[in-house]
Amino acid sequence: MQFLNKMERRFGRYAIPGLMKYLIICYVIGYILEYTAPNVLNYLTLEPYLIFHNLQIWRLISWVLVPPTSSNIIFVVIMLILYYQLGTALEQTWGAFRFNLYIFGGIIFTIIGSLILFVIYGVNTPISIGGSFSTYYINMTIFLAFAVCYPDTRVMLYFIIPIKMKWMAVVYAVLIAYSFVVTGSWSGRVAIIASVLNFLIFFAVTRNLKTASPKEFRRKQNYRRQVNQSRQNRQKSAEGAIHRCAICGRTELDDPNLQFRYCSKCNGNYEYCQDHLFTHKHVE
Repeated sequence: MQFLNKMERRFGRYAIPGLMKYLIICYVIGYILEYTAPNVLNYLTLEPYLIFHNLQIWRLISWVLVPPTSSNIIFVVIMLILYYQLGTALEQTWGAFRFNLYIFGGIIFTIIGSLILFVIYGVNTPISIGGSFSTYYINMTIFLAFAVCYPDTRVMLYFIIPIKMKWMAVVYAVLIAYSFVVTGSWSGRVAIIASVLNFLIFFAVTRNLKTASPKEFRRKQNYRRQVNQSRQNRQKSAEGAIHRCAICGRTELDDPNLQFRYCSKCNGNYEYCQDHLFTHKHVE
């Protein structure tokens, strides 16, 4: 955490705000090419042999335009909207710098994985591996990251079935494991390993290990006890509202769709609505 904080203070000004918007634009361009000029995508794939032997340097970046394969335009539109929403929510939660680090980390790990495979196969072996590298698994790790941050958020599966993100993440993880086992090429496995490795390293680095200490455990117990007491007091209030945002003053009576959370970093029992939970200034 301290390392990331130092990096953010030093390089945070270079972060690209709204990065997911540009990724979606890349996906749209890729799908347009796939439906109108599919042969053009052959010049954009991540092919280390062509990069080093034919000096096609642009392939180090252009493979981001290669979209996940899909023949259903309706599914493509739904996927683009979903991942735009997930990516935007992650950026609002982490900040632009850390979201940039997560996305570019997945891209860099994928490039490194392809280069390792290129060396293993033989630098003079004209073998094509670019067809296995696309943004598909990077998209899946965006989904997994959102599920880790918001495990109890509900989505409508097929617009009908409500299901929590944590269970969808389990399904995604099983699909990734299944793809790793049944894929017929090591290039596909390398693409999976690169994306999952980025996910694991990022959350291992950003996890606060102090939360496992006995002192922190007691602090959380006291915090939960105070939250429960505060909730009981609010239930007895004359207004009848259980939750109230400490910033804007809105309650669940103003909008039944509002979500409220207590902030564990504030000194006291301060509750915030979903619009101010990540933007308020902590009370010390």
